[in-house]
Amino acid sequence: MFAWLWAPANDVNDSNPLWIASQDVVRTPANPFYQRLNAILEDHGFDRKVEHLCQRYYKGPLGQPSLPPGVYFRLLLVGYFEGLDSERGIAWRVQDSLSLRKFLGYLLDEATPDHSTISRTRRLLWLETPRAVFRWVLKILEEDGLLVGQSVGVDATTLEANAAMRTIVRRDSGQKYEDFLRDLAHNAGIENPTREQLARLDRKRKKKGCNKQWKHPHDPDARVALMKDGSTHLAHKVEHAVDMNSGALLAITLQGADQGDTTTLVATLEEAQEAAREANGGGIDEMTADKGYHSGAVLDRLFLADVRSYIPQRDCGRRDWTDKEWEQRLVYANGRRVRGPRGRQLLRKRGELLERSMAHMYETGGMRRLHLRGRENILKRLLVQGAGFNLGLVMRKRFGAGKPRQAAGLARRALALLAPLQALLRGLGGWWQSLAFPHLESFSVVNSGPFLGKTTITTGC
Repeated sequence: MFAWLWAPANDVNDSNPLWIASQDVVRTPANPFYQRLNAILEDHGFDRKVEHLCQRYYKGPLGQPSLPPGVYFRLLLVGYFEGLDSERGIAWRVQDSLSLRKFLGYLLDEATPDHSTISRTRRLLWLETPRAVFRWVLKILEEDGLLVGQSVGVDATTLEANAAMRTIVRRDSGQKYEDFLRDLAHNAGIENPTREQLARLDRKRKKKGCNKQWKHPHDPDARVALMKDGSTHLAHKVEHAVDMNSGALLAITLQGADQGDTTTLVATLEEAQEAAREANGGGIDEMTADKGYHSGAVLDRLFLADVRSYIPQRDCGRRDWTDKEWEQRLVYANGRRVRGPRGRQLLRKRGELLERSMAHMYETGGMRRLHLRGRENILKRLLVQGAGFNLGLVMRKRFGAGKPRQAAGLARRALALLAPLQALLRGLGGWWQSLAFPHLESFSVVNSGPFLGKTTITTGC
């Protein structure tokens, strides 16, 4: 087998051939992080598991060969670990990297999947398939002692949708937003309004972003919401349930960005309770969240589920508890627990563990700005992102790094620590060598971090 190599015209001569054997091509070593990640997946039968889950989608021997399920989910894991926000970016990165080719099992003469193949495979899979992969990863965490599930923290954030505010339409008539403003301008006596006049007229209106009146034609699940930076965008709301003992992600739900925390908590708590029962048999014992989740209905639901609440209360002034004795008892009991030592400990850990999962998945994981549309499509990607985050916890426990960048940082720190020793040995030079190894003429130090192999001293005669 031969590989074609291109060379500039002025460099083509007898000593620089255009054709060389593929086995003579210089091969780079596999990425140690992905090599160890592949070992974990193979030890637990990942490919066999996902092929069984996806068996219903692969029918008949005819047609173009489909993307293997193990390769598809590995591609999405690459998107998480490399911080790639789109499937097109994942396809380009895999095509350009020899180490990622080895991670996926592609040879040099094999074409890697393009973005259209990845997106089509995602559309064909049911939502339950990536959810089953997410739960399968939870079992790996349980085997490594990283999943307890008795103490849970819940928090939510908004993800910017792949939809622009200027393209929204009315739910009742389908009228575009700009046409609606022009009608308002005509009613106000402005015959040919400019864009500046339309913008000024729009600023004066109240409740102009009402989700009951407006929607996006291509992403009806997106909702007008206020982002963290104060801007207004179409967005989706994602909610996490995190194990407060290890930081493992128990459940992920995607819901409307216009829904309050007390409303979205119901679905997230149900999924987290199911995962916790599979892990410890008893379910969740205690839950903590921020002030947005505090309400009488939430405290009552947690009490009926036999879950202790540690939710800070918003400063709303003095309340009237007439005909609300049961709610008063729940609120006061929750307040006492929050002010206790266990409550203060959980609130400190909540800021650390909950924010960590969101930072890894959406900031460095590349999902803060979405490139998909539709609740199911987005949730399919988020579930695999969450599985990647949990696999990162396993990698961090076993090998000391949860992402390739962290592994590279550990290697650099190891080299920095060994550099003074190497300089010292070089400084001693012939004196040290003549005493310890009189028959050797030279020596060199080859060292590396935990993801680059052993540290050795090589000598030359």
